[in-house]
Amino acid sequence: MSENKDQKFVYDFTEGNKDLKDLLGGKGANLAEMTNLGLPVPPGFTITTEACKVYLDSGDEPVELRDEVTAHLDALEKKMGKKLGQADNPLLVSVRSGAKFSMPGMMDTVLNIGLSDTSVEGLAQQAGDERFAWDSYRRLIQMFGKTVLGVDGELFEEALEEAKAAKKVTVDTDLDAADLKKLVKQFKKIVKAEAGRDFPQDPREQMDLAIKAVFDSWNGERAKLYRRQERIPHDLGTAVNVCSMVFGNLGPDSGTGVAFTRDPASGHQGVYGDYLQNAQGEDVVAGIRNTVPLADLESIDKKSYDQLMQIMETLENHYKDLCDIEFTIERGQLWMLQTRVGKRTAGAAFRIATQLVDQGLIDEAEALQRVNGAQLAQLMFPRFDEKAAVEQVGRGIAASPGAAVGKAVFDSYTAVKWSRSGEKVILIRRETNPDDLDGMIAAEGILTSRGGKTSHAAVVARGMGKTCVCGAEELEVDTKRRRMTVPGGHVVEEGDVVSIDGSTGKVYLGEVPVVPSPVVEYFEGRMHAGADDADELVQAVHRIMAYADRVRRLRVRANADNAEDASRARRFGAQGIGLCRTEHMFLGDRRQYVERLILADTDAERDEALKALLPLQKDDFVELFEAMDGLPVTVRLLDPPLHEFLPDITELSVRVALAEARKEPHENELRLLQAVHRLHEQNPMLGLRGVRLGLVIPGLFTMQVRAIAEAAAQRIEAKGDPRAEIMIPLVGTVQELELVRDEAEQVIAEVQAQTGVELKLALGTMIELPRAAVTAGQIAECAEFFSFGTNDLTQTVWGFSRDDVEASFFTAYLEKGIFGVSPFETIDKDGVGALVRSAVEAGRATRPDIKLGVCGEHGGDPESVHFFHEVGLDYVSCSPFRIPVARLEAGRAAAQSSGSDSR
Repeated sequence: MSENKDQKFVYDFTEGNKDLKDLLGGKGANLAEMTNLGLPVPPGFTITTEACKVYLDSGDEPVELRDEVTAHLDALEKKMGKKLGQADNPLLVSVRSGAKFSMPGMMDTVLNIGLSDTSVEGLAQQAGDERFAWDSYRRLIQMFGKTVLGVDGELFEEALEEAKAAKKVTVDTDLDAADLKKLVKQFKKIVKAEAGRDFPQDPREQMDLAIKAVFDSWNGERAKLYRRQERIPHDLGTAVNVCSMVFGNLGPDSGTGVAFTRDPASGHQGVYGDYLQNAQGEDVVAGIRNTVPLADLESIDKKSYDQLMQIMETLENHYKDLCDIEFTIERGQLWMLQTRVGKRTAGAAFRIATQLVDQGLIDEAEALQRVNGAQLAQLMFPRFDEKAAVEQVGRGIAASPGAAVGKAVFDSYTAVKWSRSGEKVILIRRETNPDDLDGMIAAEGILTSRGGKTSHAAVVARGMGKTCVCGAEELEVDTKRRRMTVPGGHVVEEGDVVSIDGSTGKVYLGEVPVVPSPVVEYFEGRMHAGADDADELVQAVHRIMAYADRVRRLRVRANADNAEDASRARRFGAQGIGLCRTEHMFLGDRRQYVERLILADTDAERDEALKALLPLQKDDFVELFEAMDGLPVTVRLLDPPLHEFLPDITELSVRVALAEARKEPHENELRLLQAVHRLHEQNPMLGLRGVRLGLVIPGLFTMQVRAIAEAAAQRIEAKGDPRAEIMIPLVGTVQELELVRDEAEQVIAEVQAQTGVELKLALGTMIELPRAAVTAGQIAECAEFFSFGTNDLTQTVWGFSRDDVEASFFTAYLEKGIFGVSPFETIDKDGVGALVRSAVEAGRATRPDIKLGVCGEHGGDPESVHFFHEVGLDYVSCSPFRIPVARLEAGRAAAQSSGSDSR
């Protein structure tokens, strides 16, 4: 039932336009637009998405729909001069789906509705071609049986193959009218046996059932899966287009085809598409017969070819974009069945956008909206050569894009050792932890059998621009025996070559050749956009990025922990460092000093351990400030729990037990084991970490602040321009921040007195706990800046343990529609986003000049960047490799909001 009796559910093609996609779907809106342009479109009408929503919500069509369909069908019959399914000269129609967003092949279509045992004879007489009529009838029964009545489509295919085998032919067109009559009888028997009813002979019943089937197909499994993949909302519904049939299967002077106004793969202008003589549309899509290039149509039917070229030019100029066109030629008469803005590759998107600017069809602001960050990211990573012969052995989560090839290694030590000797390696682990950092840096790529897109391996790999596939559960990783078993029982031993594709999650045996990305060479300064050898793609990327940088308000910083990453980030366009994680400076050879700190029994031992760490930290910061000279560098004081710096409890227990059995000295191992037990927490991510560490372990944060201050002073003395910002992690109350700030200011004053150098070091905090967000107004009294740590804020708002939930139930949540996308990939605007928005408002109310940024992984997510622009942050910070993406999306967000304001 519909609530509004005045609501209109059916529109003639002459009544709509391309701007009514929400109501008429993309196909219906564009059929109406082509009709308005005077192009040859078969007459018809569109049933709106609103009718579909009523049907899906209530289980029945709106009561008004049947009368509206009847009225529009009557008008169509008068226009065509014949009635649906009449015995002589019958009107036939197609019933096609058409949602707002293109979902090719995901929903249902039925052609030739109106044919029956009697009207097929009339069609044969009308067309003067008996074979054509019976071929059209068998197609209707086949499509209707599968789509509307739920009959297994393979049964029809098997019957068709049997008919061809009996005739000793290989293609459908070699079956004559007598053969097709027999096939129709066989198809009707299949329908009766499988559906429990006869194929309907009433043409109106055929149409009504087909309309309902299209509505139902919106919630088909393939449609739901496609929407999840493409992030299309599930509540839009589909429109239904009822269109008078035109036939491409009337003989050699008829045919059907698909055309593109530009090459969707490259963006180059030319004649692109496929054509098939004596066929209906599904023959092209299904690949049942071999098509010919669209250019061949010129020699087959020059009149139709010339008309099509003219229409293609008209459509591209009208839509101001690449158009995808479906057409049919019926005995020399060209008919347009569909147009839409065509899908394209990432490279084509950038090329076409700049080409259209040069042609004067769009301006730079519109060109910026024609591309997106996901496309740019796709262009930046090396890719495997798709033409190469490959042996796929598994698939995991595409965690960090790229193509990596190397010898399999199963621990970080081996990865580093082999890498130093010139070997390319793939680090394979069940899961990674901070101890694996050296190996991850050394490896060409990382493969894990556990974890998700925001696991340690994934986050660190993205930060390094390193290819990573996570959660490949079908691969059995045995790190002790240094081997991996793949489905089928094949064993990959250490040293065997494997290839991983971080863009698809696929894992291959052996070496798959890769194609390098010139776009990365451009961003790193190895290729100048104006150079003679710079290709058209690089020039297009350069032009669009330059415009994005001109219009964006958000600044873009990098998450970088060392001078090498900082330098690369700066080449990629970073305007500072938004997150330097100091815990990464305590790994490797320095781990012994952290162990001494943890094992210290006296103040003197603790002070000695901190004293040993101080010059090492200072040198790190000097290098970092030099790499980012003149730009802000936000240094986060130590954040993770201390147990992460100690050996694994199981490994230690084994070492102690073996030493005791062998009566070997093991005092240090025993102390470490005791420390591990002492520091053990049930939920360490909510335990002794962040600011709590600084308050509980005397001297820890002050050592780090001193290292930052002394490094800044040294750079100033060297005529540098360090702009250090000290960030306190995991603050939940202003009192915590006040205590740390008092200590920090005292240390900074001491360094100033010792060096005679004036230091301007900003102190602020991360907002990563709900309480911090709620009390942001109070915290702003003590903080000069906020940086939203949206990774932990998402965990604490949702009550999720990130590494656990992605593996355990996120797939189910995505399938059930609870999530449209993981909240760790794209910011949860309604929950986490609401806290960010309120914290921004409260922070600025207390301190109008407070600097606001984000340093979680969301800082490089395209959709999230738009949200951060909207709420008024000053900058986003992300891994170096995602900086160009953030720059592009920040420009797009600014251009969109500017366009909205102007309207």
